Amino acid sequence: MLGALFFAAALTPTLIPRSYLTQGALAGGCFAIGYFAGVLWRRLWHYLELPEPSARARSIANVLAAAGCLLVVIVALGRTAEWQNSIRAVMKMAPVETAHPLKVCVIALITFVVLLVLGRLFALTAGFLADRTRRVIPRKVANVIGVLVAALLFWSIASNILIRTAFDALDSSFRELDALHEPERPQPSAPERTGSAASLVKWKELGRTGRRFIASGPTAAEISAVTGKPAREPVRVYVGLGSGDTAQARARLALEELKRQHGFERKVLIVITPTGTGWIDPSAMDAVEYLHHGDVASVAMQYSYLNSPLSLLFQPEYGADAARALFADIYGYWTTLPKDARPKLYLHGLSLGALNSEKSAELFETIGDPIAGALWSGPPFESRIWRSITANRNPGSPAWMPEFRDGRFVRFMNQNGPTVPPDTPWGPMRVVYLQYASDAITFFAYRDAYQAPAWMSAPRGPDVSPELRWYPIVTMLQLALDMAVATNTPMGFGHVYAPEHYVDAWVAVTDVDDWSADALVRLKTHLAAAARKAAEGNASDDPAADRGG
Repeated sequence: MLGALFFAAALTPTLIPRSYLTQGALAGGCFAIGYFAGVLWRRLWHYLELPEPSARARSIANVLAAAGCLLVVIVALGRTAEWQNSIRAVMKMAPVETAHPLKVCVIALITFVVLLVLGRLFALTAGFLADRTRRVIPRKVANVIGVLVAALLFWSIASNILIRTAFDALDSSFRELDALHEPERPQPSAPERTGSAASLVKWKELGRTGRRFIASGPTAAEISAVTGKPAREPVRVYVGLGSGDTAQARARLALEELKRQHGFERKVLIVITPTGTGWIDPSAMDAVEYLHHGDVASVAMQYSYLNSPLSLLFQPEYGADAARALFADIYGYWTTLPKDARPKLYLHGLSLGALNSEKSAELFETIGDPIAGALWSGPPFESRIWRSITANRNPGSPAWMPEFRDGRFVRFMNQNGPTVPPDTPWGPMRVVYLQYASDAITFFAYRDAYQAPAWMSAPRGPDVSPELRWYPIVTMLQLALDMAVATNTPMGFGHVYAPEHYVDAWVAVTDVDDWSADALVRLKTHLAAAARKAAEGNASDDPAADRGG
């Protein structure tokens, strides 16, 4: 009964549309959890020696339970397409005609059987260990010891052998992918570009994502064609993992390359913390370079080969250390320059980059000479500053779009812009969080297993299904799966941030005041069209092709 209820709950919608493969695996896993809870309840009943119903009563109850479970499963499977379409509708996606219930059932059954075999193997191991210890200690104590030792054994095998082996294999494969040279990305010939013959950073050591970042982006001519005004060639500095043995060595190299390209003579300087693989969202950087007519310098440093979820799991402190090293060197040199002859300094990061960028600049280190601000998009649920501000938001403001005090220091934005009027005055530092209510990477929490999250309360975000409901344990597992596929949504939803929304965010953060409203609309249209055209074309030509990092 519990398995069927958990199975049905797993079919309900959360934040991201699911394929039949992910839906089946999730439903099978949830069925196994419900089944395990039922078995645990039955064993507890026997352990407490409570009275049991007669054989006839049990037979009748079993028949009724089987019929009820079958009805629940059939009804849930029948509504699966409707539930999935409720998500697709708010994301402006075409509806599906079927959710492939038979395929979902087959995949769910396979998943359940695998988990059941593992559960039975655990029970046999615990029983074997308990039998061996009963000879010297009481039976009930031996049972507890058997379970604890079996749990420790299974955990050790999983973490030290299976997970570590998988980690090493993934790290090796991502490293090989990072080293691939794309024939369509020749080494820059202009001496002022990173990776050129005159550069301090070797083209081969930039890595796949670094070469993509340097080779992409608008030129001065392309910027002028859109703005109708003179423009400068943007400065982009990137240092790959292969350029230095330590984060400190790579940070010093990034600083020297930035100085070589006269990055500190620009109007705006942005210290970027990339995602786990080193990827930088072109939607973010193209937008700010257009807004400031190319008078922008940006610097970034790779800290991992793995994608963001894997980096967060296996190397959480490594990314933070690299972000701190880069900021310390850039900020340290920036503070030596005359205040009236240096660029405004900003921070930026997406996803894991946002989390590590938050950690790169401590308040007590910069309070004497503060930076101008930061734009953090899609901050992960573990982001300390984001979590604190959201928890202490103004009463009445929703968790998916908080308002914090008078809005002079921190503001939140989504597809519909900020929650405060644009003419609301800012303080000396400007921080903007760009986030979508449908981004599970931002709104996942472990406590969702036993407590309904605040962002589910009315009013809900514009991109959240009205059919979404909270179920104990199941909702947390659904959101965990949503995190894994959060970049498979259309642009402007989930964890895929659209350039037109970055335009609004950068206007607020960097105090852009020389663009009319009509000009901003034209820029948004141009950037959105270019991004969507690139996404529909050849993946090798799309700067956002490595978005999953």
